[in-house]
Amino acid sequence: MLKALTNLNDALKPAVEAITDINGIVNGFVWGTFGIGLLLLAGILMTFINRGFQFTHIGHWIKNTIGAIFADKHVTKHTGKEDKSISQFQSLCTALAATIGTGNIVGIATAIISGGPGAIFWMWVMAIFGMMTNYSENVLGIYYRRKNAKGEWSGGAMYYLRDGLGSKKGCKQIGMILAVLFSCFCLLASFGIGNMSQVNSIAGNMKSAFDIPTWITGVCIVILSAFVILGGLKRVAAVTEKLVPVMAILYIIGAVIICIANIDQFAAVFGSIFKGAFAMKAAGGGIIGYGVSRAITWGFKRGAFSNEAGLGSSVMVHSSSNVKEPVRQGMWGIFEVFADTIVVCTLTAFCILSSGLVDLETGQMLTDIEGSGLVGQAFAGVFGSVGPKFIAIAILLFAYSTVLGWSHYGTKAFEFLFGTKATVVYKAVFVIMAYFGCTMSLGLAWDLSDTFNGLMMIPNLIGVLALSGTVGKITSNYIRRTFHGSKEEPMYSAFADIQREQLKK
Repeated sequence: MLKALTNLNDALKPAVEAITDINGIVNGFVWGTFGIGLLLLAGILMTFINRGFQFTHIGHWIKNTIGAIFADKHVTKHTGKEDKSISQFQSLCTALAATIGTGNIVGIATAIISGGPGAIFWMWVMAIFGMMTNYSENVLGIYYRRKNAKGEWSGGAMYYLRDGLGSKKGCKQIGMILAVLFSCFCLLASFGIGNMSQVNSIAGNMKSAFDIPTWITGVCIVILSAFVILGGLKRVAAVTEKLVPVMAILYIIGAVIICIANIDQFAAVFGSIFKGAFAMKAAGGGIIGYGVSRAITWGFKRGAFSNEAGLGSSVMVHSSSNVKEPVRQGMWGIFEVFADTIVVCTLTAFCILSSGLVDLETGQMLTDIEGSGLVGQAFAGVFGSVGPKFIAIAILLFAYSTVLGWSHYGTKAFEFLFGTKATVVYKAVFVIMAYFGCTMSLGLAWDLSDTFNGLMMIPNLIGVLALSGTVGKITSNYIRRTFHGSKEEPMYSAFADIQREQLKK
């Protein structure tokens, strides 16, 4: 038996190596110049079309997002039992649950190690334009959403590709093909980036920090995940609206304490970020042109991975909100990117760069520690031995919340492909796979899921760019009604618009 397994393993090696090589080529294409360029183009174009909404109406979107949490009870009020939608605040928390994950800790450490301190500046640039990409996705998600057989809202890139792009002359078939491709990529990515890679990080950190066996962590995660995920979106939202604020606030408090303790390093940290970004100092003391290229690449890449703007993922939960106005949900998309990248990722970066673990003059790493260990070491400088344990718990909360958020994304992709009733099969498999993620070493699986995660971006951005005019019209309609007193009819739903046109005829 053992000999047979060994022979099988040897026979599969060439296939695995071939898959690895192909995946490397595809991943390089998706996350290389083409993918990053497409992301940046979409962000700049949507900023231009919507007249810099994230800048010109900054007070308005802050008031209607984080401000509304404290001032408007309708934002946080739960929907009734018969209503299958969720509140605006719950949709934000579920979306943040998926985006605020290990990328905010491990990803930022990787960006600094690989791209130098200058990568942080380009991460900010990607986030600023990504705000409008995420905004546009949410606007389209609300505008083209529809209710499924259970009375739940279903929306996302697959729907605005099929019903939005597909409604354009000669684009019906391409719209449907892109919708199916997006759903397939999302489904595959949900098991890797959204599940197994996250729980693997949890198990590894629990083992190293508290010496808890990986199988025990796996069993606990399966039980907890089954209770929440099999209960449907409303239960997922009920958990994330409590978990996300707590985990974010605790991490932010810890990071702010470190920043205050290292306040004397702030000028040097800012200087290092800007010098590295514009090639005044190359990352690691290398060739200047190469240094700035890596800073840009890693900054853009980590920014995209962190907030997922342009990937078309979080729009699937934002579309389940009880809001009617597409622009109102779009503003939550702006805040989502702001909270994830400008706040949480920046604090992580400042903790690392002010800790003495990086030479701020050259960008050279002064330690061989990588990933979450680097952030743990930065926290240890202020909190002592408690620091790494604090990071282990933070990763536990961040990663588990990501699993909950991505379970909904995968469910919606599965629903689009196979129907509403079949989603229970997906949920059951998703929960079971969490155990294997904790107990197995799946290096190739992580690489493949990374690629599928990026492949979601291409059909999604094609849809966003093709429907950019629609987003612009919806935004202009909202601005005229809100700021200029226009009495024109709101643009709430594409299907309502279609119905009105049919009645006129």
